[in-house]
Amino acid sequence: MSEAMKAGDLRGKSVDELKDQLISLRKESFNLRFQAASGQLENTARCRKVTRGIARIKTILGERVSSKAAS
Repeated sequence: MSEAMKAGDLRGKSVDELKDQLISLRKESFNLRFQAASGQLENTARCRKVTRGIARIKTILGERVSSKAAS
């Protein structure tokens, strides 16, 4: 995920695409935490971007669940 994730771009994706991207970001987050613990992490800002990306995807998935429940 080298590109910046914007909420508008994510809203255009299907639920399956969002779930796949969420899994990918969680794997990357795990690897970044592992690198940080072993002192090998160079780009510390990437941790924050990945965390925010995970939050954005979870928010959009939650919005879709609540909109289905409301209708």
